[in-house]
Amino acid sequence: MNGKKHIAILGSTGSIGTQTLNVIRRHPDLFEAEVLVAGSNASLLIEQALEFKPNMVVIADKAKYSEVSEALKATDVKVFAGEGSVCDAVAMDCVDIVVAAIVGFAGLKPTMRAIEAGKTIALANKETMVVAGEIVTAEARRHGAAILPVDSEHSAIFQTLQGEMQNRIDKILLTASGGPLLGRSRDQLATVSLAEVLRHPNWNMGRKVTIDSASLMNKGLEVIEAKWLFGVDTGRIEVLVHPQSIVHSMVQFEDGSIKAQIGTPTMETPIQYALSYPHRIESHLPRFSFWEHPELTFLRPDTETFRCLPLAYKAIERGGNIPCVLNAANEVAVQRFIDGKLRFLDIADYVADAVERAHFIAKPTFDQLLECDAEVRKELMNK
Repeated sequence: MNGKKHIAILGSTGSIGTQTLNVIRRHPDLFEAEVLVAGSNASLLIEQALEFKPNMVVIADKAKYSEVSEALKATDVKVFAGEGSVCDAVAMDCVDIVVAAIVGFAGLKPTMRAIEAGKTIALANKETMVVAGEIVTAEARRHGAAILPVDSEHSAIFQTLQGEMQNRIDKILLTASGGPLLGRSRDQLATVSLAEVLRHPNWNMGRKVTIDSASLMNKGLEVIEAKWLFGVDTGRIEVLVHPQSIVHSMVQFEDGSIKAQIGTPTMETPIQYALSYPHRIESHLPRFSFWEHPELTFLRPDTETFRCLPLAYKAIERGGNIPCVLNAANEVAVQRFIDGKLRFLDIADYVADAVERAHFIAKPTFDQLLECDAEVRKELMNK
């Protein structure tokens, strides 16, 4: 690698953000935290700023500005607040890579602004591609912005495709852990608690992503993301349940050969690869051992019990603004489940109903997608 890369982290206090800072902490000669952006976790943002001494920090919640500003007034760190400041920060000339790790639809606007500024995007926010994949990929080509996937599955696909771009993909095999509810029947899921859903066996993620993993909506969103990232029709994207989370995903080529990316279940590996690409650099992480994992199993997903996965396939098949509706409805449903207002199994019904009633727009503009998201949320919150 030539020179130090200056990193802006959108969502620095979340799971992906804190693990990105772990990578920077281990490689201070290669990476520098230039901009840290948090939603409302002022205390952790302050702690991160005092350690990494970025050029600036942005707290999206304007009500927390005074707290952050006061805590950092003795430093050289510039402090800003609000969504507009987030979008301005990612476009600064001093930023080389933007780690897009804000969870949900909220990450779309700043990611688009970074793309328009021609930045390299380390993409962990799958909703960006779900909601506006066609527009995002077209804008990335127009502005010369590279999009490097951070999701472990999409990073795995990206890695297996290195040196293979001239060869036709026959099928993408997208793996799913199955989450904490794997193998349970609908009857067993009828009364499942939030605590049970959040008890993921392999991954340490935020609540929203963990719940999506349990419902298989996360995998449905990843199917849509893979379509846009790799230019493959969803009919050639197959989901395999792989409880061990060792094979992160695979690609089958037209000669029948399959390439896989294998490793221990940690997000720091794909994060580091996105930051250092096209180079690989030293990692302190434990090495995978086949002797410790003598059995790797693969199962068909139970789409009758976990209905969010087929809902996502149907949404991208319809296209237009429907994936945007799917995403908005799911975010509302997940929050209602967290708040105790929906049962786990109700999430799929809630999303299906919203998609069924949605006004279809075949070729939505970016502004129309923003309006669609707002309208869906408003309608559902009034139900």
